[in-house]
Amino acid sequence: MIKKLLIAPVRFYQKFISPAFPPSCRYKPTCSAYMIEAIEKHGAKGVLMGIARILRCHPLVEGGDDPVPDRFSLHINRND
Repeated sequence: MIKKLLIAPVRFYQKFISPAFPPSCRYKPTCSAYMIEAIEKHGAKGVLMGIARILRCHPLVEGGDDPVPDRFSLHINRND
């Protein structure tokens, strides 16, 4: 129930706000998809992970693959 409440604003963003702007996320999965997956895996802590990811997504970073880790972390998850 709480996960659905946390995911709802992200889905709203994906459906109504994001299409109005050109794609600009530097990571895969996109920041909104990352937020949803993080919430599904980690509950309310996933919101913090998603916010940390959004803060990392800017033009000065290389980007690339950054999957949601299985353990809670606010750092980039590089699977090399």
